[in-house]
Amino acid sequence: MPQTPPPFSELLAGAATSAVHLETRDTYYSTPRFEAWRSGDEVDWADRSAWWQPFHDAVAAAVSRGVTVRRARVVSEPVTEYVRWEHYLTRANIEAGEDVRWLPRSQATRLLLPANDYWLFDGRLARIHHFAGAGDLVRDELADDPGLMGQLADAFEQVWNLAITHDEYKIQ
Repeated sequence: MPQTPPPFSELLAGAATSAVHLETRDTYYSTPRFEAWRSGDEVDWADRSAWWQPFHDAVAAAVSRGVTVRRARVVSEPVTEYVRWEHYLTRANIEAGEDVRWLPRSQATRLLLPANDYWLFDGRLARIHHFAGAGDLVRDELADDPGLMGQLADAFEQVWNLAITHDEYKIQ
C-alpha cells in the first residue's frame, strides 16, 4: 500500500470503533507552542479558543460517534523537557475525549515494541510515522497487512495494560 496517506482527520473520520496511538520517542520536533512554553508561557485553559486545534475537533467528532480514542506513551525517566510539555498539554487531548496513559520505559523491557510510532484505526489500517533522529517527521506510511495490524494491535495492548493513567502519572 505505498501511497501518500490522507490527512489524519480523514483517517479518524473513517474509523468505526477505535483509534489507538503508540508514541515511543522522548523528543519530537520543536514547534512554536513548545518554544513558547519553554519561555514560560502557560495555556489559558479557560480560553478554549487559545488551545483547541482542528485535531481536537477530529477527536471529539470521532468520540461522539462512539469511536474509542486511546494514546499510550512510552517514556524514559527522568522525562525530557519535551515529554514534560506533552504531559502538560495532555489535558487538551483528554478534554477532546482521548484516554491517555504513560508507561515508564523501565517497565517496558519485556515488551517487544515496534520501532516506529503509529496510529491504528479499527485494527485494520495503520499510519506509521518515520522520524529522523532529532525528532523531525520524515514521512508517514499507510499499512494494512493483516499480520502487521495484529502485531501493532498486540503491542499497543501490552503497553496499555501496563501503563499508568494520565491523572495518576506524575512527573517529578
